[in-house]
Amino acid sequence: MSDEQTSPDDQAALQAVRARIDALDDEILRLISERARMAEEVARVKREAGHSNDFYRPEREAQVLRRVRQSNPGPLGEEAVTRLFREIMSACLAIQLPLQVAFLGPEGTYTQEAALKHFGHAMGTAPLSTIAAVFREVESGAAHYGVVPVENSTEGVVTHTVDRFLNSPLQIVGEVQLPIHHALASREQDWNAIRRIYSHQQGLAQCRAWVDTHLPGVERVPVTSTAEAARLAAAERGAAAIASEAACELYDLPVLATHIEDEPGNTTRFLVVGPESPPPSGDDKTSLVISRANQPGGLYRLLEPLARNGVNMTRIESRPAPQGVWEYVFFVDLLGHVEDEPVRQALAEIREQASLCRVLGSYPRAL
Repeated sequence: MSDEQTSPDDQAALQAVRARIDALDDEILRLISERARMAEEVARVKREAGHSNDFYRPEREAQVLRRVRQSNPGPLGEEAVTRLFREIMSACLAIQLPLQVAFLGPEGTYTQEAALKHFGHAMGTAPLSTIAAVFREVESGAAHYGVVPVENSTEGVVTHTVDRFLNSPLQIVGEVQLPIHHALASREQDWNAIRRIYSHQQGLAQCRAWVDTHLPGVERVPVTSTAEAARLAAAERGAAAIASEAACELYDLPVLATHIEDEPGNTTRFLVVGPESPPPSGDDKTSLVISRANQPGGLYRLLEPLARNGVNMTRIESRPAPQGVWEYVFFVDLLGHVEDEPVRQALAEIREQASLCRVLGSYPRAL
């Protein structure tokens, strides 16, 4: 209904509400500008103290976001409030020091979505073709941070990521959990004309049952990313892609079906890597890699200090050791920060048993 179709009384009421909204918008703008000036003041104080690059504080951002989520009176939901404040902090941080963030590309990947969710849109981005390239970009100092996938709730661990930590000096500084919703897209509106489907191997695996049901017998071609799949399908007759709707929009590829993942709760966890881990935020996770001689009860003795000190282990993954046939290292996630007394004590006891015990990082848990 247009304003012209409303009664004079209703029009007056609408005008009053809109005037109030305009006043609130002016106040919001004033407060955001004041916050940005405070960010400039923080930068000035840090530079005078000689901390020219110490501007991004993952633990501080996590504390702010937890506080606003807990204080949120509604009607906006927690996710909406988190996104709003994330973008405010991203813009304020860009005033202090514009961040350069490398991610597993190309443009349009789920990893880019994870990077935007974690850092906001004010960051500079560097899409790279491999996980190893992301690590090298951060190790060289060409990027401040990197974002890489580490595990999927349906298909498990991303081995290329965990293996890189064995030889990289980088630390984990954060994590992102992103719900993954796949779409089928193609320029072919007749599904019978689709002869092949491109996607990342994880995307093909996560939609296996759906494709078996709706497109049986169609060739499935794994490529380097879901975004690359969308690019290829956009340029080829008879081709389709399994990709995000964002990637399909980027390559102007019509979407034929959405939410085609086999598991409705399909989620991928991403890690943010950087030069050093942050201090405790109050709700943290620690990742480490451990190993010891292959003998009966060896793994039990490595992990028993966690239980004795009341530390909750949330994940363990074995990978072949770089040296030795049938020798393994174990990647472990646990709740708590390395500076927390129970974690500190448990790690001290593990080191007495281990041939290898290296902390990969302590960082705020994903919101």
